Amino acid sequence: MKLYYHPASTTSRIVMMFAEEEGVKLDYQVVDLFTGEHLKPEFAKINPNCLVPVLEDGDFRLTESSAIIKYLADKVGSPAYPKELKARARVHEVMDWFNSNCYKDIAYGLTYPQLFPHHKRPSDAVQAGTLAWGKERAQAWLKILDKDWLGPDRRFLCGDRVTLADYMGAEMVTLGEVIRCDYKGYPNVQRWLKNMKALKSWPKVHEVIEGFTASVKDQPFVAV
Repeated sequence: MKLYYHPASTTSRIVMMFAEEEGVKLDYQVVDLFTGEHLKPEFAKINPNCLVPVLEDGDFRLTESSAIIKYLADKVGSPAYPKELKARARVHEVMDWFNSNCYKDIAYGLTYPQLFPHHKRPSDAVQAGTLAWGKERAQAWLKILDKDWLGPDRRFLCGDRVTLADYMGAEMVTLGEVIRCDYKGYPNVQRWLKNMKALKSWPKVHEVIEGFTASVKDQPFVAV
C-alpha cells in the first residue's frame, strides 16, 4: 500500500501515527507541499482536491485521513477500532466532533492564517478578526474537550485504551503548539497529550513538524 503524504501535514500524521503504532507497512511517497507539488496536474489526477494524504491499495484509491485510518484499521483488525456497535459509534462521534468543530477553529481559524500566506486574510482588519474569532472558538472547544470528552479520569478519549479518535484528535490539538498555544488551562487535555506523546512512534512521526516549529519560534503569534 502506498501513502501520498507530507510529514508536516496534520492529516498525514494522523495516518502515520496509526500505521507506525500498529505496524502497518506503507510505501511512503512524499508530496512536497512547500513547493506546491500537490497543486500540479500530475497529483491532481491522483486527488482532484490537491490534498494529502491519499492511500493506494492496489487499484483502490482513498482520500481523507478519517476514511483512511478506518480502512486500515479494519484491514488489519486493529483494537483501536472496536467492532462492537456502540463502542465504534462512540469513536466515530469523537472523530466527527474533531473534524467538524475543533479542527476548523484551531487550524483554519487560528494556526494556518498565521503560518501560510495563502491562508492569510486579505486585510489586517479581516486577519485580526479571523484570529480573534478562531481563538475564542478554539478555547470553547478545548473547554469541552477537557471537561466533557476527557474529564479527570479517562486516559484516552473513549476510555482506557487508544482508539482512532485519539490518533486524530491529538494531531489536531498539538497543531496549536506550532504557534505556541499553551494548554495549561486544560489539565485533562495536557494529561491526555502526555499519554499520546509517550507512544513509541511519536518522536519519529513528529520530527519534521518539530523542526518547522523551531524555525518559527521567534515569530509573534496570537495563540490560546
